[in-house]
Amino acid sequence: MTQPDVTSWLDTLPEAFLKYLNGRRLDEVECIVPDLNGMSRGKAMPLSKFSPQTPIFLPISIFYQTITGQDVEMDIENQWAESDMALVPDMSTAMAVPWAKTPALQIIHDLQDLDGNPISCAPRNVLKRVIGMYRDKGWQPIVAPELEFYLTRPNIDPNEPIQPPIGRSGRSGNSLQSYSMTAIDEYGPVIDTIYEYAEAAGLHIDSVIQEDGAGQVEFNLTHGDPLLLADQVFYFKRIIREAALKNGMFATFMAKPMRDQPGSAMHIHQSVVDIASGKNIFSADDGSASDLFRYFIGGTQKHLREIMPFIAPNVNSYRRFEGADNSSAPTNTGWGYDNRATGLRVPNSGVQDRRLENRVVGVDANPYLAIAASLVCGYLGMLNGVEPSAPAASELDEEQESSFYIPGTFDEALRIFEAAGEVRDALGEDFCQLYAAVKNEEMRLFHREISPWERQHLLLNV
Repeated sequence: MTQPDVTSWLDTLPEAFLKYLNGRRLDEVECIVPDLNGMSRGKAMPLSKFSPQTPIFLPISIFYQTITGQDVEMDIENQWAESDMALVPDMSTAMAVPWAKTPALQIIHDLQDLDGNPISCAPRNVLKRVIGMYRDKGWQPIVAPELEFYLTRPNIDPNEPIQPPIGRSGRSGNSLQSYSMTAIDEYGPVIDTIYEYAEAAGLHIDSVIQEDGAGQVEFNLTHGDPLLLADQVFYFKRIIREAALKNGMFATFMAKPMRDQPGSAMHIHQSVVDIASGKNIFSADDGSASDLFRYFIGGTQKHLREIMPFIAPNVNSYRRFEGADNSSAPTNTGWGYDNRATGLRVPNSGVQDRRLENRVVGVDANPYLAIAASLVCGYLGMLNGVEPSAPAASELDEEQESSFYIPGTFDEALRIFEAAGEVRDALGEDFCQLYAAVKNEEMRLFHREISPWERQHLLLNV
């Protein structure tokens, strides 16, 4: 009896991957899933061991781990304990691993229990849940993320401060160089490698700019389906890290890696189209802003504080909002037309492109959870007809800043999240309990540490 060809699925892979392969033999397949922090976990195997129809399993406990790798004990009714999850490949995400020494393929997998039900704590499934809520209303959300990150010198000793990288001139930049083409050219080899890897993976970059900070770069991605864009951010973070390492640098997505430099954001542009007509529901027939757009803004204002653990998910996230050198990082839930002093900005745009930019999101956020949480705010606003405040025309005054404040610490953000009933129902209560438990444990572990500042100023002075 003739055995079926277990590699026949290779013929269906994207053209970009076949171009990357260029007649070479594919050696390895990486079966990956994003964890709660947006990092990749999974299994790698020889090509002969992989088939889209052959089950692969991972323990549910990968979602019960802190960023430090410690397990969190949970007591949630009907939870999965130590059961396995089935990995189901989404073949539309298949793309090259450009930094691998021999040809390799990476595929993002969805997660199901052994009965075929989606695992509710998997970040990709959380985003799918939110997209499904929109779809039930006949809507399709559209997003466009902007990724800011730092290139740095390799930081081998965590006790030492992070330093800006040394560019092609042999000098280390420390001054603010927003939109400088010279600064971009300083790190040309890294940028070229990122473009090279992106092309091999079939990913597209809309634009690249030098941001304010020394060694800080921003990549803008083309707008599209939220799941597709979250997958792209997930892949781009891997690509950028590997491209930096190849060129003797680190790439970091910490929200605030250096004390005297600006923080890094992941601004998310959001719009919604009617599935049947393809029209942007944020615009009325006469071209003006629609009621639904107003409600989307109002819902985002109302619930933004409640989703901070998803869009500013680490202790370090809140350092981005501190200090006069961070004027580009909004510290409020105000909104305005083309106003970068507000957390929510309506960019100049045409009728079909009308959108809201969430500027509070940090680049350290898990893209699946940040996009899902941000879209939930707007969805609840449209569902409940939430009216926004008046738009801010310039910098917010002291009274407005007080009214539209965002939490200044992770502790406060987690306390607010505890009472976020509508948001938690939309994202899934079991998932929210698990996420809060993991993040509270990370915060507890952080507070146990003794910092260099304490040793410097308290050791002999108190």
